[in-house]
Amino acid sequence: MSLPDATFHAVDRTSMARHAAHSYVDHLERRDWPGLAGLLSDRLVYEMPQTRERIHGTDAFLRFNIEYPGDWHLRIRRLVADGGFAALWLDVRAGVERQDACVWLEVSADGLIDKIIDYWPEPYDPPLGREHLVERW
Repeated sequence: MSLPDATFHAVDRTSMARHAAHSYVDHLERRDWPGLAGLLSDRLVYEMPQTRERIHGTDAFLRFNIEYPGDWHLRIRRLVADGGFAALWLDVRAGVERQDACVWLEVSADGLIDKIIDYWPEPYDPPLGREHLVERW
């Protein structure tokens, strides 16, 4: 018994970044925390410029999302990837409220997300109760 001829293509950085971005939103939307953890590097840095908060590490980032209040939902409106970078324009809904958000991802050569920068439409003070997970700058 022989295997049919197969052609193998190296996955380029842009394709890896695009795949990581799609998977990132999918795992967040489904609240698939183990799946999300598998996308993140140990060196992960998550930043929210509007609140000047930064989270270091996968465990703190997962906990931040697990504890995030409300019944929120994400849908990709647009995704652009180039090399090890991806930009997402998201439709974010919490109950009847709708907002746009932009997310920048930096993806390592091994396909893991190293950095996430979450941009919201306007600055706001962060909700109370997550000071133990973030540093303000």
